[in-house]
Amino acid sequence: MAARASPATSLSRRRMCGIPAVRVRLLRAVLCVMCVLCGGVRAGLYTDSDQVAILTPDNVDAVLFQSPSAALLEFYASWCGHCIAFSPAWKQLALDIKEWKLAVKLAAIDCADELNRGVCVRFGIKGYPSLRFFPAFSSNDSTGEDISGFSRDVPSLRHLIIDKLESHKTPTPPACPPLEQTSAREIDSYVENSGGQNLALVFEGNDSYVGREVILDLLQYENIMVRRVLRSEEELVSRLGVTDFPSVYLYNTHTNFTRLPVLREARAFYSYALQRLPGVVREGKPRPEESDFIRNHTEEQWRPFNKTRVYMSDLESALHYSLRVELASHSIISGEDLTALRRYISVLDKYFPGRPPVKNALKAVNDWLQKQEGTSINYSDFRAALNTRSTDSYLPKVERWVGCQGSKQHFRGYPCAMWTLFHTLTVQALETKSRDPQEVLQAMRRYVSSFFGCRPCAVHFEDMALESMNRVISLRFAVLWLWSHHNQVNARLAGELSEDPHFPKVQWPPPDLCPACHSLKPSGEHTWVQEEVLSFLKNYYSAQHLLHDFLSDDITPPLTERHKAREAAPQEDQEAGEEVEEDEAVEEVDGAPQDEKSASEALPRKPSIVGLRLRQFREDIVDLDSFIVQHYKAKTPTKRQDTEDEVEPRSWNVRRTKRDLAAQEAEGLALEMEAGPEPYGQSRSTRWMSVLSVGFSRLDVSLCVMLYLLSTLCIVAMCLYFRVKRRQRRTKVALP
Repeated sequence: MAARASPATSLSRRRMCGIPAVRVRLLRAVLCVMCVLCGGVRAGLYTDSDQVAILTPDNVDAVLFQSPSAALLEFYASWCGHCIAFSPAWKQLALDIKEWKLAVKLAAIDCADELNRGVCVRFGIKGYPSLRFFPAFSSNDSTGEDISGFSRDVPSLRHLIIDKLESHKTPTPPACPPLEQTSAREIDSYVENSGGQNLALVFEGNDSYVGREVILDLLQYENIMVRRVLRSEEELVSRLGVTDFPSVYLYNTHTNFTRLPVLREARAFYSYALQRLPGVVREGKPRPEESDFIRNHTEEQWRPFNKTRVYMSDLESALHYSLRVELASHSIISGEDLTALRRYISVLDKYFPGRPPVKNALKAVNDWLQKQEGTSINYSDFRAALNTRSTDSYLPKVERWVGCQGSKQHFRGYPCAMWTLFHTLTVQALETKSRDPQEVLQAMRRYVSSFFGCRPCAVHFEDMALESMNRVISLRFAVLWLWSHHNQVNARLAGELSEDPHFPKVQWPPPDLCPACHSLKPSGEHTWVQEEVLSFLKNYYSAQHLLHDFLSDDITPPLTERHKAREAAPQEDQEAGEEVEEDEAVEEVDGAPQDEKSASEALPRKPSIVGLRLRQFREDIVDLDSFIVQHYKAKTPTKRQDTEDEVEPRSWNVRRTKRDLAAQEAEGLALEMEAGPEPYGQSRSTRWMSVLSVGFSRLDVSLCVMLYLLSTLCIVAMCLYFRVKRRQRRTKVALP
């Protein structure tokens, strides 16, 4: 074995000897640094998009000590199976109580990461997962309150947090509203001094957490106060005539109060309805005003739209922006980016439910792109192929948002339209029974990764895709996967500066848009009815349900000058229009337009009920195929800038030209026969020859005549031959 190994060893030594010693040392040093760095960036169980504060030695003190909010911290090890199983509940809890973060925040630290081991030892952590509660304004030497035997489900963890906040010692988190029950005297005093602020009363049983949960859900909203009233508070219960627990009432005075209408009597429905009351806004956000929709003369005017429908204008605008604006930043597209572009254009060609010219344009671009054999393309070539325009193929160069328009120019728009586009594509793939359930999702993933301008957004989407996109095994699942992860993004971005105050990010579809999509678990927790959600999505994004209002009229190419003149000139009657059409056809067949004035002087007019002009018959042979090639050349992609004039469209259909030329010839001859005297001195035999030779040259007619004569001679010869044979047969029979 040693003998066999020695040649390889000596060979490797000879190769290493060929490298200078300095370079070898440098290579080893680089490898060591890479190993250390790789160990230092160990991937934990949580990311920034999970609404969980990820602690490190650098930020642990700032989050836990002398903080105005309380914190619930999970110590975990990324290799621990129980920690991995617990992480989905922790993520779900973080999203569920996102609105509570001013009072309490969720955090996590990975003790398996070597960089964090000192922190875990400092807090005396010996098992995973472990939970510690840190009250607001905890001292620097605090190790937190250990929570043992905690449940692994979200409702129990949520109730645990509420219990810790209620038992919180002074000083309490300044942002935390009062969670205790209220009384009639307190309500009356508040109404006198509230100054018209909304007041919502949650009536519930003594052991219910709904009221406190709704109070914390409205923690970050202004111009509303939520208080809980127990069933035992008889004065308020009798004053308002409350019979259902839980239920919510909007209270103004002793005699002015109304019950909050909701689909289900549960926390999620109460919070959603209260957050959308008139005048209720997120803290720090400007109050929505109708004047926000009044634009100045430099802005596009607001377009009233139906919130329950999808607009084709948004979809076409998304295509225009992605293909002509975002892609334009990549002068050379190659490698994985080129693969991403091919997949993106392919799914658009297959599933985009657009107008025929737009679909034809996408198909033409897809055909062009698939024919490119190199490993890279120039965007200028792609743009030229995209901008090639004909009568039935064109993508408008318009950015016109309707359902995706924001109250300000920087709100919504393109990101909203891209989400709408990909939702529509997943539904169309389901309707057309695509074979690959991940086709649209993977195309979206690659496009976002390669081209989407918001790079943090692209990173977050890639994180979601890595987590679960490979589990999509059906077209139905693909539609629901995109829907559920869009809701995750909405939950993460709710309350951010990018949120439009007029269109807050909610879990979609909301109860008022799809009541059947929402239900309750036996525990009272909100749950989605996925079959109803799928049915709603299929209808909402179906091609038949799209609205075509506000579409660009730039879809029709500009007319030629001759067509513009024809469109503008008044036509006296239908016959006059037919005369113009026939004259133009004759001019183009002859090869060049004729001078109408000289023609009218040279050629005498004859009476005709249809007003057609006489024309002299020529002996030229008209090659229709050559005519079509010359006059209807195919429009091929050429390099040109967006500002250049587009290709002139066809005047009429080519096949109609082939069919109609012979008919026009025959019609003109028939009219000449009705005219009586022969113009131009033609003889009657010449005229009949012209009638017989409609559509044929004289050579063709001559060959036909010769064939007719030869056929006649053959028939006569055969008749003579059989007569002779018949006589010979009779002679033989008569012999003795």
